[in-house]
Amino acid sequence: MTHSYSKLYLNDAKIRLGTMAHYGICECGIEPDELFTLFGITGVAYQFGRGNPAFVSGRSGYELLHETLRRATDCPSSNLPEPARTDGKSPEYWAGWALAHYQWASGQGFARILKSVSFSEIIAMYPLFHEMDIARFAEEMDRRILSKEHPTNLRAQREIAGLSQAELAREAHVGLRSIQMYEQRVNDIDKAQAHTVYKLAHALGCSMEDLLESPER
Repeated sequence: MTHSYSKLYLNDAKIRLGTMAHYGICECGIEPDELFTLFGITGVAYQFGRGNPAFVSGRSGYELLHETLRRATDCPSSNLPEPARTDGKSPEYWAGWALAHYQWASGQGFARILKSVSFSEIIAMYPLFHEMDIARFAEEMDRRILSKEHPTNLRAQREIAGLSQAELAREAHVGLRSIQMYEQRVNDIDKAQAHTVYKLAHALGCSMEDLLESPER
């Protein structure tokens, strides 16, 4: 896999993005997804993601936020509060730190990553993943992006049928959480009990094979 830029800049990049996220969200009161939308549309994310030294090392996290807001003409940055030094332990800081690592390691652009997994979703991953090796977080991000970009057959058939996950759960008498886990590929539907797959297929008006990811197995 080709990394986005030299590893020499990675630690700086993680600290900068973590600090920007904590400062922007916790101290300036910007909504997480609004902040990272601005980060993207102003072109700051592009420069950061390609490893431009002026962005990943040449600016502090606070300056990164100021630059993002300066470029967004309807978001003046002159009245932002003085930053309080973060200890790097907030969920918002961790989410920025982890996102910077994943973007570098995967070689993907921020736009593609955040289209599939919003920044608020990354923050919500903090309780489970912040004490794990960063590789576990990266694996989970890979899984979530795959799920969004290449939906499971169950999701495809459900959307063809025009049913929400909750409606399918009621129609098939299968737990909502089970359906969510199959669609997110946390659980493998190919290994589900045949009766469960039958009930889902019957509710969706398709064959059992239409729901399996590898029916030849």
